[in-house]
Amino acid sequence: MSNFSLTDEEIRYFTNKIRLRRLYEDDEIVLMTAPNEDELRDIILELLRERPMNLREIHTILSGLASEDKIRKALNTLLNNRAIAMNSDGRYIALAYQ
Repeated sequence: MSNFSLTDEEIRYFTNKIRLRRLYEDDEIVLMTAPNEDELRDIILELLRERPMNLREIHTILSGLASEDKIRKALNTLLNNRAIAMNSDGRYIALAYQ
């Protein structure tokens, strides 16, 4: 697999772009739902539209939201649907908007 190349700043940037449903919010806490399978695929696709990433990079951004197995399943579905592809260095890339 390709080397990990996300900086801490990039991880924060991508993490802040992820929008989840809020169940509750007050001055001290925000409670959000974890993404379902469809939402996870959409999140991954949006990340890959920003830049190509390998599994490790995607997992780092989504840590705490989705397991590696769920991320792999979402990536495989996106590959099968031809929404993404894998380039020669093992990074996933988003294909044209569908």
